[in-house]
Amino acid sequence: MSYQRAERIAEEIKRELSDILRSHVRDPRITEMVSVVKVEVSKDLRHAKIYVSVLGDKEEKQKTMEGLDRATGFIRKELGQRLGLRYVPEIRFILDESIEYSIHIAQKIEELKKKEQDENQ
Repeated sequence: MSYQRAERIAEEIKRELSDILRSHVRDPRITEMVSVVKVEVSKDLRHAKIYVSVLGDKEEKQKTMEGLDRATGFIRKELGQRLGLRYVPEIRFILDESIEYSIHIAQKIEELKKKEQDENQ
Protein backbone atom coordinates (compact mmCIF):
# COMPACT_ATOMS: atom_id res chain seq x y z
CA MET A 1 0.00 0.00 0.00
CA SER A 2 1.44 3.36 -0.93
CA TYR A 3 2.23 6.05 1.61
CA GLN A 4 0.22 8.60 -0.39
CA ARG A 5 -2.90 6.44 -0.27
CA ALA A 6 -2.63 6.02 3.50
CA GLU A 7 -2.25 9.82 3.85
CA ARG A 8 -5.26 10.44 1.61
CA ILE A 9 -7.39 7.94 3.55
CA ALA A 10 -6.26 9.56 6.82
CA GLU A 11 -7.43 12.98 5.59
CA GLU A 12 -10.77 11.53 4.47
CA ILE A 13 -11.22 9.84 7.85
CA LYS A 14 -10.40 13.11 9.62
CA ARG A 15 -12.96 15.05 7.58
CA GLU A 16 -15.72 12.45 7.92
CA LEU A 17 -15.01 11.80 11.58
CA SER A 18 -15.29 15.51 12.37
CA ASP A 19 -18.74 15.52 10.78
CA ILE A 20 -19.79 12.32 12.54
CA LEU A 21 -18.76 13.67 15.95
CA ARG A 22 -20.47 16.99 15.33
CA SER A 23 -23.72 15.71 13.85
CA HIS A 24 -24.34 12.04 14.58
CA VAL A 25 -22.85 10.93 17.89
CA ARG A 26 -25.41 11.55 20.62
CA ASP A 27 -23.46 10.42 23.69
CA PRO A 28 -23.87 13.12 26.38
CA ARG A 29 -20.35 12.41 27.66
CA ILE A 30 -18.85 13.70 24.43
CA THR A 31 -18.61 17.46 24.74
CA GLU A 32 -19.07 19.83 21.82
CA MET A 33 -15.54 21.08 22.43
CA VAL A 34 -13.90 18.01 20.90
CA SER A 35 -11.98 18.28 17.65
CA VAL A 36 -10.04 15.84 15.53
CA VAL A 37 -6.46 17.08 15.38
CA LYS A 38 -4.74 14.35 13.40
CA VAL A 39 -5.32 10.89 11.99
CA GLU A 40 -2.55 8.36 11.40
CA VAL A 41 -3.38 5.27 9.36
CA SER A 42 -1.13 2.22 9.09
CA LYS A 43 0.20 1.35 5.63
CA ASP A 44 -2.13 -1.65 5.38
CA LEU A 45 -5.10 0.57 6.37
CA ARG A 46 -6.04 -1.80 9.20
CA HIS A 47 -5.39 0.56 12.12
CA ALA A 48 -5.96 4.26 12.70
CA LYS A 49 -4.86 6.47 15.57
CA ILE A 50 -7.25 9.38 16.02
CA TYR A 51 -5.76 12.30 17.94
CA VAL A 52 -8.47 14.45 19.51
CA SER A 53 -8.33 17.67 21.46
CA VAL A 54 -10.87 18.28 24.22
CA LEU A 55 -11.22 21.70 25.80
CA GLY A 56 -12.27 21.48 29.41
CA ASP A 57 -11.11 20.24 32.76
CA LYS A 58 -9.59 16.84 33.46
CA GLU A 59 -12.97 15.28 34.30
CA GLU A 60 -14.57 16.48 31.04
CA LYS A 61 -11.63 15.11 29.07
CA GLN A 62 -11.92 11.73 30.78
CA LYS A 63 -15.68 11.53 30.19
CA THR A 64 -15.26 12.52 26.55
CA MET A 65 -12.58 9.87 25.99
CA GLU A 66 -14.83 7.24 27.62
CA GLY A 67 -17.71 8.33 25.38
CA LEU A 68 -15.53 8.13 22.28
CA ASP A 69 -14.33 4.66 23.24
CA ARG A 70 -17.95 3.52 23.72
CA ALA A 71 -18.97 5.01 20.36
CA THR A 72 -16.14 3.33 18.43
CA GLY A 73 -18.39 0.67 16.86
CA PHE A 74 -20.94 3.22 15.67
CA ILE A 75 -18.18 5.49 14.34
CA ARG A 76 -16.53 2.64 12.41
CA LYS A 77 -19.88 1.69 10.89
CA GLU A 78 -20.49 5.30 9.81
CA LEU A 79 -16.98 5.59 8.37
CA GLY A 80 -17.47 2.35 6.44
CA GLN A 81 -20.67 3.64 4.86
CA ARG A 82 -19.12 6.99 3.97
CA LEU A 83 -15.69 5.90 2.75
CA GLY A 84 -16.57 2.70 0.90
CA LEU A 85 -13.41 0.88 1.96
CA ARG A 86 -13.15 -2.89 1.93
CA TYR A 87 -11.83 -2.82 5.49
CA VAL A 88 -12.57 -0.01 7.91
CA PRO A 89 -9.55 0.54 10.15
CA GLU A 90 -9.69 -0.36 13.83
CA ILE A 91 -9.68 3.03 15.49
CA ARG A 92 -8.06 4.14 18.71
CA PHE A 93 -8.66 7.56 20.20
CA ILE A 94 -5.72 9.38 21.75
CA LEU A 95 -6.03 12.59 23.74
CA ASP A 96 -3.85 15.34 22.26
CA GLU A 97 -3.12 18.13 24.71
CA SER A 98 -0.71 20.05 22.47
CA ILE A 99 -3.21 22.86 21.78
CA GLU A 100 -3.76 23.52 25.48
CA TYR A 101 -0.02 23.33 26.09
CA SER A 102 0.67 25.90 23.37
CA ILE A 103 -1.99 28.21 24.86
CA HIS A 104 -0.32 27.81 28.25
CA ILE A 105 3.11 28.68 26.78
CA ALA A 106 1.67 31.72 24.97
CA GLN A 107 0.18 32.95 28.25
CA LYS A 108 3.53 32.55 30.01
CA ILE A 109 5.27 34.52 27.25
CA GLU A 110 2.72 37.32 27.56
CA GLU A 111 3.21 37.39 31.34
CA LEU A 112 6.97 37.68 30.88
CA LYS A 113 6.57 40.47 28.32
CA LYS A 114 4.27 42.39 30.65
CA LYS A 115 6.63 41.90 33.59
CA GLU A 116 9.57 43.11 31.49
CA GLN A 117 7.62 46.20 30.37
CA ASP A 118 6.69 46.99 33.97
CA GLU A 119 10.33 46.72 35.05
CA ASN A 120 11.50 49.00 32.22
CA GLN A 121 9.13 51.80 33.21
